[in-house]
Order: sequence, then structure tokens, then C-alpha cells
Amino acid sequence: MLFINTRPDDRASVLTQALGEAGYQVEALPLLELVAEPFSETLQQLYFALLETQVIVVVSPTAVDIGMRYLQQAGLQLEQLKHIQWVAVGQATAQALAQFKIASVVPEVESSEGMLDLPLLKKQMDLTKIAFWRGLGGRQFMMQQLQQQGVEILNFVLYQRQCPTQSFVIFPEIVRKISLNQPVAVLISSEASWNYWQQLCRQHPCAAEWVYLVLGSRLAQILIKARDQAAQGFNIIQLENLSASEIIQRMSDWQGHV
Repeated sequence: MLFINTRPDDRASVLTQALGEAGYQVEALPLLELVAEPFSETLQQLYFALLETQVIVVVSPTAVDIGMRYLQQAGLQLEQLKHIQWVAVGQATAQALAQFKIASVVPEVESSEGMLDLPLLKKQMDLTKIAFWRGLGGRQFMMQQLQQQGVEILNFVLYQRQCPTQSFVIFPEIVRKISLNQPVAVLISSEASWNYWQQLCRQHPCAAEWVYLVLGSRLAQILIKARDQAAQGFNIIQLENLSASEIIQRMSDWQGHV
């Protein structure tokens, strides 16, 4: 079965290798690349505000890399942030923080909903200020939910996300390899990647039997709504995380029921 791995190039190789060993034909089609925002006076002020912040939510390994680089540029040391509780959206982000000797809390479900269910963030009366190290447009839902609880949000926009130019070249080449009504699995890890995927499909329609593996319940609901509105017949498999073992197990379960 064909599997389209849409993870960014720097995070795709482990999954691609595991899928290949499990017998899948894999095509790489990164839907997102991350480009650093320039350091600014706004970021400088936000970094100084960390001295009075209780929690930093870090949404990706890229946010760790850029966030730590800019922390140094702002003239601060990690020693000054010993009071901070760190939250990582997933294990890859937690491992990136561990490189800086930072222990972090990771949700069971690697999504905004999963993080909001953490006891640390779930209606803690003494929680007043949280920083987000994130990309432009990311984690809006989570920030809105916390603001409604009366928490002040420090919004560190460290990078922007875009669809790699090369993917607009690669996608039609992949489409040409797909037979009519062939089952094709596609990994969709965020709303932004779903939007870029739809853009590619509009430019190069393909009558495949799409099977979308999506991260978390909120993203699954977005795809269900899109399916209902467009009267399209595609399959949706909800993932709890983006590990290779989770993805291969869910695919195996689905194939066992079709």
C-alpha cells in the first residue's frame, strides 16, 4: 500500500524507514517547512517577561532551537528560568529540551486538547501567565481556551510555516503513480498541513481512495466536516501521537477491518 509521509524533511526519515520495513511503499511529500522569524524588540520584551512567567509551552523541536537561540540573544540565561515548568507538545520536543537539561511534561495525546488535559494546565487557580513558543498561526485553540480561564498569554511567534516549493513539483509526480481508486494513506499532523494538502489536491485532482491518518480529535473533526460538506468518501484514522509504532498499528487495525 502506498503511504505519503508528509512530515518535514528533518523528521520524516525514522517514520519512512519503519513504514518501509513494515511493507509499505513510501513517498515523501513534506507539507510544512519552518522559517525563523527575525529577532525583534517585541520578542526582546517577551523574553524579559519570562522572569515572571510560570509555564512555557513549546510546540516543536524547531521552537526549542529558535527559542533557545533567541533567549541568548535577549541576554538571558537558562539559570534565570529555574522557576519555569516546561510543557512539550510531544516526545520529539521533549527530547530537544532535554538537550538543554530541561525536564518537561508531555501529554498522552500530542495535541492541543491533550495539553489542556494536563493537570498542570487544567483550571489551576494559581496559574496566571503562560508563554507559548510556537509558529505563526499555531495553537490558536489552546491559547484561546486558556485566555478564557483568565490566564495571560505571552505569544512568542518564533517561525512561520509554509508549504515547501518542491512539494508543488513532487505532488503531480506522485499522482501519476496512483491507479484509479487505489488506497493511499496520507499523514495529516496539523490543520495547516491539511490546508496545504487540499491546495495541492485542487491543483492536481486524483481519484484515489484516500485514507487520512490525523493527529487528535479536533483535527479529525475538521476532516469529518470537510468530508460531509464536499460529499467526499474518504477514510479517517485518528492517531494519539506521531510515533511510527502508533501509525503502523493503526494502519494494521484499519486494514484488518476492510
